[in-house]
Parts: sequence; structure tokens; C-alpha cells
Amino acid sequence: MTQVFLCDGVRTAIGRNGGALAAVRADDLAATVIRSLVARHPRLDAERIDEVVMGCANQAGEDNRNVARMSALLAGLPVTVPGVTVNRLCASGLEAVGLAARGIRAGELEMVIAGGVESMSRAPYVLGKAETAFARGQQLEDTTIGWRFVNPLMKALYGTDSMPQTAENLAREHDISRADQDAFAYRSQMRAAAAADFHAGEIVPVTVSRAGREVEVSRDEHPRSVTVEGLAKLRPVTSPDGTITAGNASGVNDGAAALLLASERAAVADGLQPIARVVGVAAAGVEPRIMGIGPAPAAQKLMQRLNWSIGKVDLIELNEAFAAQALAVTRALGLMDDADHVNPHGGAIALGHPLGMSGARLALTAARAMNNQGLHRALVMLCIGVGQGLALALERP
Repeated sequence: MTQVFLCDGVRTAIGRNGGALAAVRADDLAATVIRSLVARHPRLDAERIDEVVMGCANQAGEDNRNVARMSALLAGLPVTVPGVTVNRLCASGLEAVGLAARGIRAGELEMVIAGGVESMSRAPYVLGKAETAFARGQQLEDTTIGWRFVNPLMKALYGTDSMPQTAENLAREHDISRADQDAFAYRSQMRAAAAADFHAGEIVPVTVSRAGREVEVSRDEHPRSVTVEGLAKLRPVTSPDGTITAGNASGVNDGAAALLLASERAAVADGLQPIARVVGVAAAGVEPRIMGIGPAPAAQKLMQRLNWSIGKVDLIELNEAFAAQALAVTRALGLMDDADHVNPHGGAIALGHPLGMSGARLALTAARAMNNQGLHRALVMLCIGVGQGLALALERP
């Protein structure tokens, strides 16, 4: 089968909810990274791009109508280049990379732009249609994150625990203390701060209008200056005796990322230099009420398929939806809480989690780190709402 190479990638900075990128539409965010990615490769013939695949978890507002196609057109790609949007909630960006890799490996595609986008700041409120004429029972739903328009049967069968509650469930079932969660969150912030220059190397600026003048947004906005003592003072969000806080959870954020994947033949023809090889992807399902543990069985399935062992993986990029969730996964895989090779550049607790973007960002970070440090193997993982996990394996080319 054809080998799949990750040749390059860029992303926007990650904005806070209502922050620096809140004025920018999702399709414009995605168009920015697609346009910048293509511009970095003057020998690349855009007509040869077989597909644009973008992950997006919301798709209820300005990101509707196939944001991948809209973004490709806005970026100036030829109208002959098709686009498709995929949704695996928090892992949508990684799902896009996995689908692109499968198409190339099967020989049906040669070159694909894959990535993800989310503007959680601009996620709309939506109103369902009335069940009957003149009905007054319509409910306004916030589409930013979590359950809406819940099927009563789904609630009866599996429950509809909020995302923080699913993390609380894991904390209780796996005996993960508040102190351990806050220590993990603190490490994420410290590692992200130390790696600020590394992250800057993958960011392309987004021009926004602010106070009547144009400003370039080129630094991640979500990282905060924290102390362990300060984290310990934050109130739990689910119940007075809970352990999940705003400090040990990921944020509500905006951002986009785009990666360039190609077969060996396409890479040579267009002068592309591979930075990683995509060797496999696997998904797994778990109970929705403990959705955060999903990366563990997904990784185990993938490693069994590839005949890998977790001890032979040089770098792990695990999305930090919550510290409790990340710790449940790492412990299930036999890893130390403070393992140096797990999220060495910080994670979503510090950097933020624009849902559709995050998986693509993690793959880009892993590939760049492998290439820069001469590492051999990397594993990228995310948990997914409604009870799933996704894992993708990379090797040095």
C-alpha cells in the first residue's frame, strides 16, 4: 500500500472565548491556514490537490454548508478542488487527518489538505421547529458545547452527563485526587510557557480589526499565569464536593489548523519535504458517562494492530479535555503522571481546545517535535463526547 507522508502544517493562534479571534468567522479562520499552507510551497500545483478535509464539531452557524468547501474557495484554491467536512466532535481534526491518510494509502488520493476549525465564540443559539402549529414549547439551545436537542431514549439508556461531569465520574472511579489534577494542570501551563517559541513556529497570523485598526493575532491567548496554590482555591464546577474546576479543564476557544499530506510520488513531484509518516489510526467506543477514557482503548487497539508497545513510543500528544480525564488515560496505559514525553509542550488545559481544530494541532505538534528532536515514534490521542476515543500513530519518514 502507498505510504502517507505529513509534509507540512500551520495553524492560527488559539483565541479565548470572546477574545482575539472572536470577530473572525470559522470559514475565514480555515481559509487563512489553507491559504498560508499553500503559499509556503511555491512549487505546489494547487490543481493537484485531490481533496480538502476539515473537521468541525459545531456546524450550526457560519460553519454550516460544508465549511471545508467554503474555506477552500475563500482561500483561493481552484474550484476543481473538492472539500468535505467531517464531525467526530472533539477529534474531528484528527479524523480529517486519518481519512486523508486512508485515502492516500488506498491509492485513491495523492495529495490532501486536512485539518480542522472551530469558532466556539461564534457558535449560535438555535431554536428547534415547533412540533405543532402555534406551539409555545420551543427551546433555545446554546450550540457552543455539549448536549442539545436530547433524544429522551438516549438519556434513558446512557444518560446525558455534561462534559465536566464525565470527568468527575472518571476522577471518582479511578481515585484521581483534586491535588493530582491541579498538579497536572500546573505542569501543562508551565510546559506551554516554556515551549512558547516552539508553538510560535507553527502559527500564521490572523489579521483582525480592533479599535479601528488592523492587528495581527499571532500568539496563543489562552495560557495563564498560575500557581498550584491558586489552582487549589478554584471552586468545583459540578458540585461542592467535586474536583473539576476551570483551572484543571480545557477552555472554550477559537482556532484553525491545516496539514498537507501526500503520497511519496506526489511529495517528490511537488518538492515537498516529509516531516512524518502516518502509519495508522484507530477509534474505540466507551460508555458516554466516562467518555474521557476513550483514548486508552483506541491506543491499545492501534498499538496491537501495528505491533507497537507504549514503552517504545517516544512522544505522546494527548488532548487534555480535563486533567482527570488525561490522568485516567495515562494511568490506564501504564504511564507516569509527570512523564516527560507526554505533552512535553503543554496541552489543552494551557493552550485551549477549539473542538474541531485540536486533533489537527496535536498531529502537527507531534510531527514537528519528532522532526526537530530526531524522535522515531509518536502517538496522538483525543477523547470524544458521547463516548469515543481516537488515536493516530506517526513515525519519522
